[in-house]
Amino acid sequence: MKPSGRASIPSQVLTRMVGDELVVLNLSTGTYYGLDPIGAKIWENIVEGKSLGEICAQLLQEYDVPVAELESDILQLTGDLAANGLMILDVE
Repeated sequence: MKPSGRASIPSQVLTRMVGDELVVLNLSTGTYYGLDPIGAKIWENIVEGKSLGEICAQLLQEYDVPVAELESDILQLTGDLAANGLMILDVE
């Protein structure tokens, strides 16, 4: 993962909390995705404009997980969301 990589949220994407899950909905396509609390934390950091590297560094301080595993998980989640039109991923 490139530390400077970023993701952004398209204007047609909305979120709502449903129980413990953050539901992300693309109003244009009807596509939605449910995020668990850690996924929701990643989403919130993206909304705040943090780079993927900054998000990884923050989560490494909060959770005992290997760096490579966390980077892979972040890229998998953001890749899935981008593939479904729920975010725009720039990982140059």
